[in-house]
Amino acid sequence: MGHDGRQDERTGSGAAILTRRSLLELAGLAFATRAIPPVTAFAETVHNQDESAQAVSPVMDKLSRYMSEARERVLPEDVAEKAKHHVLDTLAAMISGSEIRPGRAAIEFVRAYGGKEVATVVASNIVCGPIEAALANGVLAHADETDDSHGPSRSHPGVSAVPAALAAGEQFGISGKHFLRAVTLGYDIGTRVTMSMGGPGYQVATHRSTHGTVAAFAAGAAAGCAAGLEAQQMRLLLDYSAQQTSGIGAWSRDAEHMEKAFLFGGRPAAGGVIAGMLIRAGWTGVEDFFGPRQFFRCSGAEGKWRCQGQSHATRRKARRTLRDNPDEHQEVDGGLSHPGSAGCASRFFSKALIHS
Repeated sequence: MGHDGRQDERTGSGAAILTRRSLLELAGLAFATRAIPPVTAFAETVHNQDESAQAVSPVMDKLSRYMSEARERVLPEDVAEKAKHHVLDTLAAMISGSEIRPGRAAIEFVRAYGGKEVATVVASNIVCGPIEAALANGVLAHADETDDSHGPSRSHPGVSAVPAALAAGEQFGISGKHFLRAVTLGYDIGTRVTMSMGGPGYQVATHRSTHGTVAAFAAGAAAGCAAGLEAQQMRLLLDYSAQQTSGIGAWSRDAEHMEKAFLFGGRPAAGGVIAGMLIRAGWTGVEDFFGPRQFFRCSGAEGKWRCQGQSHATRRKARRTLRDNPDEHQEVDGGLSHPGSAGCASRFFSKALIHS
């Protein structure tokens, strides 16, 4: 039809006059044809992507093995004692948090939601599904700001790690020792993520919440340990945990502290349990999400903000070593305790990085 509603006029030969619509259709078809690669090129691209997806970096392999072995790793006595203090501190925060509005709202939510009776909601008589219990307990733990905090990572790790380990632990029927190791792993892994990205500087530069980022990985690691995941599964767990990192600064304007408790504790605790249960059930994903050009790049931390604090000293030391010994390859230790190194968890707690 023409602009005035009349049918397009025809030439004497019967060919249609070229209209604006037909011109756009032809242009779109030409663009689409050029955009779609030949079948052989497309197949080669997919093949290369598949090979890249299957590659696992040495760091990721070491990290995932460290995480999978945590459930059987005996904690040093001082570490176990410190971990118990944080568990008790977090449970106490849940109880006190149940008396103010965010905590009451969390309890009202799970009471109305119902679900399979598996996991405990602290400071109540409610037993519900593990995901809902983790959410409620996470909100309870941060409702009145009496939980622990960690300065170098700018986070509150207990409000996500403890609820996630508790809910997943009840789901899978683990022992008390296993539970304590799961909590310890959550603290250990979660805080290191934002520390590797610059800690508070990362949040200032990207406007992404360090609290939400740490909490997602702390809860994921704790739940994954409670679920008894193997090394390959732990890599997938980190992938799913990374997908759930969130948090923008709007929570600071929430006068009733409800959104903050959700971001810092409830949402990531529930997300960690979800991730652990999904991976244990056989879900697949990317095994090297911390690999080159992946998590650090998409989070805005690759480059400048990935090299803050002690890592600056590491780079300077590396440059000096390479300058003075150009023909030798030497391992450079910047003074950080890396996952997988001997006594990692012991140094983490015994040096009191977490201040209760």
